[in-house]
Amino acid sequence: MSDSRTGERIWIHVTSGRGPAECQLAVTSLAGVLEKEARKSGLACEVLEIVAGRERGTALSALLSVDGEGARAFAEKSRGSVLWICASPVRAGHKRKNWFVGVEVLAPPDTTIASLRVADVAFDAMRASGPGGQHVNKTESAVRATHKPTGLVATAREERSQAMNKKLALARLAAMLADGAQAARADAERDRWSQHDALERGRPVRTFEGPGFKERR
Repeated sequence: MSDSRTGERIWIHVTSGRGPAECQLAVTSLAGVLEKEARKSGLACEVLEIVAGRERGTALSALLSVDGEGARAFAEKSRGSVLWICASPVRAGHKRKNWFVGVEVLAPPDTTIASLRVADVAFDAMRASGPGGQHVNKTESAVRATHKPTGLVATAREERSQAMNKKLALARLAAMLADGAQAARADAERDRWSQHDALERGRPVRTFEGPGFKERR
């Protein structure tokens, strides 16, 4: 285990957004790749939470904790949209071969800013909104976190699990408090994670191919 006094701890959030089972399968594969790469780099890596998809072996999202010197630099290499090029392993004959997932890097709330107390945060459930038809989350699993002393607000709506959205909203709020000057820019950037469409429009930072999920060099 890395010594947290000399290193740093970072959360890596891998999400399928509103993507289908193929994207959810890519989440599982990418989480495994990141875990192996972290440990190969001498970092401690722990899977904090997996939100399972409907199909066997798939995941709507994964939350990993990476601990050690250089953890943020390691995580930033995969931040953005990641492309998996593969014929669908769950829908034979399906024409689409490009599947996108998103990777977000967050500082854990308990290490981002000492003054952030959960007691100072008001959480409100919201109904997710936006384009997507039947794929839009119609339950009230989206979360808005308001820091009562400052009035700062962070939201998380990309997960179908309210518990996961709550964790993400809290982490984002902590980041805003730690870097208030960049809050507006960061909030605008985080907003795109709520829409899977944005993942497809973005240029992938990493590309994997085939059933074995091998990275294209």
